[in-house]
Amino acid sequence: QVQLVESGGGLVQAGGSLRLSCAASGRTISTNGMGWFRQAPGKEREFVAAIRFSGGSTYYADSVKGRFTISRINTKNTLYLQMNSLKPEDTAVYFCAYQRPGYMDPYNIVGYNYWGQGTQVTVSS
Repeated sequence: QVQLVESGGGLVQAGGSLRLSCAASGRTISTNGMGWFRQAPGKEREFVAAIRFSGGSTYYADSVKGRFTISRINTKNTLYLQMNSLKPEDTAVYFCAYQRPGYMDPYNIVGYNYWGQGTQVTVSS
């Protein structure tokens, strides 16, 4: 069994920062990388950022590019999302996920098969 547990969400004023963490545990799985997604009320879950394990390439949605940074500490099996210059439109539940083995497109939600339970991020104006 694979478990992903997100933490670090909360309430922050616009312009502030938060760092989300995603702790992975359980059996070792084959994967190309991990990603962060978010889902606002009444909206579909959308891609935020991803990191490829081999080579460390990172990918970002245009809406967060330059403000968010995804990183990973392999030895701790932990994924991070540093979020700076937060905006009210960043308010959502944030989820981390493992990418399916052999699936190369980091932006497509269908390429992810293990998900955490999410952590709420609320940005006030």
